[in-house]
Amino acid sequence: MDATLSDGVVRAGKQAREQFYDSSGYGRPVDAGKLELAPVEAAHLLYRGDLDGVDGMGLRELLNSALLSEVDFFVYKDLRDRGFYCSPARSERVADPDGCDFVVYPRGKGPWDDAVAHRIRVVSERETVPAADLGACALAVVDEESEISYFETHRPDVTGTSRSSVPETDGDLLADRVVCWDPPAELYEAAFYGQPLDEQDAQAIQLSLVEAAYLAGTGTLHVEGDADAVIERGRAVEGDRFDRRLAVYERLREQGVAPKTGFKFGADFRTYADVESVADLGHSELLVRAFDAGHVFEPRDLALDVRLAHGVRKTMAYAFVGDEGIDWLAVERLTP
Repeated sequence: MDATLSDGVVRAGKQAREQFYDSSGYGRPVDAGKLELAPVEAAHLLYRGDLDGVDGMGLRELLNSALLSEVDFFVYKDLRDRGFYCSPARSERVADPDGCDFVVYPRGKGPWDDAVAHRIRVVSERETVPAADLGACALAVVDEESEISYFETHRPDVTGTSRSSVPETDGDLLADRVVCWDPPAELYEAAFYGQPLDEQDAQAIQLSLVEAAYLAGTGTLHVEGDADAVIERGRAVEGDRFDRRLAVYERLREQGVAPKTGFKFGADFRTYADVESVADLGHSELLVRAFDAGHVFEPRDLALDVRLAHGVRKTMAYAFVGDEGIDWLAVERLTP
């Protein structure tokens, strides 16, 4: 069977509708019973040998044309190989495409059903991805050897029941931390602020600068110069990063989540949603990295973060700090 090409759209006759759409979910039926195919769908049918040509072009010529990207073809083929019916996310086919490239239907369903399993955005490992484009779709990254990694992205509700209020205390501002020599027991044992100077004796507690700035800002911690002195010291040792981390720390505490350093995991924080006491502390749930609003990801960095988080049984989350507040994004491995 041959097909024709016009204005970037492949068209085939009535027989194609029955053979390709009705049986396998390719294309979109149009007037007079004909079938309209996106170039990537036509390329896959050429690959399978179900189409003989598109205006005299075979698969090789179609992939060498400007009609489609090879990374789109590799992802479409992979999804089809996994047993999914999928459609290019064009407005005439899919309501509210949300910036994705393909809509993937649940197994056993197709474009004639009102159900979607995944919305997929396709990128090469060498492309960049604006964070604002994620959250409503999964990401398919095609590496230089044409292997594909899938990542689920969503906007999480980061909340918890961890305690934040504790009695007032005094502390000494040192070079890059604060030490409370006689703090209330609740500071560490119940609210999980700081770290004991001696694990065997929690009498003195050392606080990170971001913890100290938050507590000083709420009037809980008193140091010479109060919150301004701590923030000034934080900016001196971290630069602009300190302000981002402090904004995220404040939001997490306000939402009932206890943040602790994520340095060992290459993150800004690890978080605990439901701390009742340090003596009965569970595993942290999230690894959090703080970025400015408008951040653009390198797919390699996403892959590294998600792989590490998965390996330590946590979810990778990103906080984007802007003038209007903080937006959240969670990214996890996906196996379609």
